[in-house]
Amino acid sequence: MSANAALLLAVLASSFLPGLVIFLLPERQVALRTALNLAGAISKLALVSVLLDGVYRGETYAFRHAVLPGLELALKADALGLLFISLSAILWLLTTLYAIGYLEGAPHRSRFFGFFSLCVTATMGIAMAGNLFTFFVFYELLTLSTFPLVVHRGTAQAMQGGTVYLRYTLLGGALLLAGSVWLQHLLGHTEFAHAGIVAGLGAEQAGALRLIFFLLIAGLGVKAALVPLHGWLPQAMVAPAPVSALLHAVAVVKAGAFGIARVIYEVYGVEFAQSQGLLQPLAWLAAATIVWGSVRALFQDDLKKRLAFSTVSQVSYIALGLALFGPVATVGGLVHLVHQGIMKITLFFCAGNYAETLGIHKVSQMRGAGRRMPLTTLAFSIAALGMMGAPLTAGAVSKAWLMDGARAAGSDWAVWVLWASSLLNAAYFLPILWQAWFGRASSAWPDEHIAARGWRETAWLLLLPPLVTAAATLAVGIGAATSWSPLAWAQLIAAREYLAAAP
Repeated sequence: MSANAALLLAVLASSFLPGLVIFLLPERQVALRTALNLAGAISKLALVSVLLDGVYRGETYAFRHAVLPGLELALKADALGLLFISLSAILWLLTTLYAIGYLEGAPHRSRFFGFFSLCVTATMGIAMAGNLFTFFVFYELLTLSTFPLVVHRGTAQAMQGGTVYLRYTLLGGALLLAGSVWLQHLLGHTEFAHAGIVAGLGAEQAGALRLIFFLLIAGLGVKAALVPLHGWLPQAMVAPAPVSALLHAVAVVKAGAFGIARVIYEVYGVEFAQSQGLLQPLAWLAAATIVWGSVRALFQDDLKKRLAFSTVSQVSYIALGLALFGPVATVGGLVHLVHQGIMKITLFFCAGNYAETLGIHKVSQMRGAGRRMPLTTLAFSIAALGMMGAPLTAGAVSKAWLMDGARAAGSDWAVWVLWASSLLNAAYFLPILWQAWFGRASSAWPDEHIAARGWRETAWLLLLPPLVTAAATLAVGIGAATSWSPLAWAQLIAAREYLAAAP
């Protein structure tokens, strides 16, 4: 085995092996469990850094293992995969820190962190999959490893939410499997390749290819929360805050959006997909999801459900950018995969802080929370403004590229959709910020919740992660023109792997 192939396996092992050990640890082994979690997260970051440097320099990373004749478990590292891998590795470390503080003293922590590690392993496998078969294997592993996290609390409400989540995602997996098997039958393989693999099948297979595209996008659209396949996402908000952050920013919804990118660009090829009329319906569906999610968010008093419907809307920015057929829109969609993750994980970290420190679970309970928890509320405010597309934030960069991309693609209607979404974002975020900063403090907070802690408004492990991600929301917005920004990497992807005319 080559060193480059071994590096791909090491990226998987850095979370998989600690997870297996953590499953076996007694609950009282807090220090060892924490050490394993942090060692795995830090080592994964180091390994991903090596991959980033190698892929930037043009190194090839590939691993193959035959499972059955004509069926291989295939891994690769490319610029698109590294965009997702890097986001997941960085946010996994921060979510691990947050989860350690959030679950302090809670039962079943070894079980939680064991499945948590498997979830990250599955996410890495999805990002590095070299064909649809491998993608499907890790896609389903992600479903199975996140279900115990969603139902972690074990309450009737948690079990109901988890059951809904499992039904939706298993249905999505079945649709993805059906499309993959059909494509395997037609081609004899399902490799991911630049410019796609299906164009050579001929006009006689055009009808079958359209149906396969529908099956694949529907299967991926469940996790990407495209309407009407989004119903699981608000239900899954019964999960603990670290799990909600994981679902929305790091793993599940991003796995669906990332899979859509692979199908469009490396299974069908964007030129062929456009010629067959496959992209326009996807763009319309994404636009409908953007508006629908924002409208539903307006009417949610539960804070996490409001954020969940916001995710339904925001993740579809990615699908819209990918479906608008143009290099500028492609860059906007790809960079939003990172930007949305940074902003949304900040919001869920903060929501968890409000719940754990002040017992706040609803928007109507937010009055005065900003004066009691100014740092948490500052982080929440930055991320919320980013979601609206405020200047100097990550969201402003995404929306500017998406709007420019829509105009360049001759789809001015999409510009109006994005403007409508921004106004709706303001309509459901600004009242939260107003109440938090300027509303009269609630007298219903228990005495132990309002005990003075000086600047330490909550436990430092709960406070540090949202402050870091809020700062990143500003950093990637202000530094968008630098060579280290997610925008620069998204431009690299478009130029190197998909669209020669990319800016």
